[in-house]
Amino acid sequence: MSGDPAKTVVRMWLSAYRTEVILFLACFVLFAAFSAQRFLRQSEAPHFVYQAKAWLDGRLDLDPQILPNMEDWACVHKEGAVLQRCGQNVLPQDRWYVSFPWFPAVVMLPFVAVNGYQFNDTSFGVFVGALTVALFYGLLRMLRAQGESDRTDRDNLLLALTLAFGTLFFYCTLRGEVWFSAEVMGVGLSCLYLHNAVGARRPLLAGLFFSMAVLTRTPLLFTGLFFLLEALCPGPTNRLQQLKAVVKRPAAVVKKLSRFALGALPLALLAGAYNQLRFGRASEFGHKFLFNNRVNEDTDRFGLFNLEFLGRNLKAAFLLLPTLTTHPLHLDYNPHGLSLFLTLPFLFLLLFPRTKSRLTLPLWLTVALCALPGLFYMNDGYIQFGFRFSLDYTPYLVLLLAVSGWSLKNRWVLGLLGLGVLVNFWGAAAFHGYTEYVRHG
Repeated sequence: MSGDPAKTVVRMWLSAYRTEVILFLACFVLFAAFSAQRFLRQSEAPHFVYQAKAWLDGRLDLDPQILPNMEDWACVHKEGAVLQRCGQNVLPQDRWYVSFPWFPAVVMLPFVAVNGYQFNDTSFGVFVGALTVALFYGLLRMLRAQGESDRTDRDNLLLALTLAFGTLFFYCTLRGEVWFSAEVMGVGLSCLYLHNAVGARRPLLAGLFFSMAVLTRTPLLFTGLFFLLEALCPGPTNRLQQLKAVVKRPAAVVKKLSRFALGALPLALLAGAYNQLRFGRASEFGHKFLFNNRVNEDTDRFGLFNLEFLGRNLKAAFLLLPTLTTHPLHLDYNPHGLSLFLTLPFLFLLLFPRTKSRLTLPLWLTVALCALPGLFYMNDGYIQFGFRFSLDYTPYLVLLLAVSGWSLKNRWVLGLLGLGVLVNFWGAAAFHGYTEYVRHG
């Protein structure tokens, strides 16, 4: 009898979230199938696995003797009190680190504890990707329940499937490599952040998931603007008057922002201390110490972010098109990227919305701010199928489609969504990662 209440709770939960469970299972099977043989083996860039194992071994740095390759690891040489990037002749006292934000390694920690260096980050990424699609559907359902969206369950299902298979999320989920793993997990954590940030209704949880997202993908720091706008002036009209009211009576907003900060603070302090111990500065994640990186010369001249990089990043994001050769007949993509108007063709719909929602302005402002780091960054994302940095704000773009007023029964809308699935299906099937691209050309 003691087990009956638990079974009842499980049945009620499955009944309430039946669509999310089915969506997760279906996406997991499809992602696993498209991942093919990769699903059965560790990726070529398992940086988070090696970071988790180092922690379990009681160390912050990595043993250079066991690194699987030399791609995108940070190497720090200490000269007196000055930390420098290692030269070509690495010394025994030099220290090797993972420079990427470390929260994915935290999530992998219990699995690495069981499987060690052999943990399969590819199949783990497929699981996270499928779970993220279910979380996004749950986010859409919440928006409808809160009166922020009038989409039906069918519409919400189609939008969740658009994120899964009609965006760069598709090919990133199949890879398992450090760059793509972080992108995919960042989308999942953004869903959890948004679920609590809409209406600034759960500030503490919003702050917690926000910090997790930022420590997965640093550009997600700029999505904090969304919570700020929701707390200050939820709109949709007379936003200026709302701001004036906040100035006169700030207590309620200060309380929300304080709780948000309280939720984000623990991981933020831990991240700062961790960076200080490794790289001598709380705000330094270590990318300036990347060993033998192809853009090190640019980084040394201009830093990690500079106006100098804007042109090539805009080209990678919007101008690059597929190439067609006739001898033999072959369609190929540029490894620097593919135009977002091809990988995200529903962007055209967002430029001409049918209605204006309360969420339209905060979503667009968040997209714009979050996009800036990727446009001024020293690396355009190479090697990639499309401009993968856009995945940081893709869930916000799909939410803009949800509140745009465009009918998902409209044949032109369905045509653009279908084109996105077709293009990203090609990416999932054709894309080679770094080592595969070098090997196969």
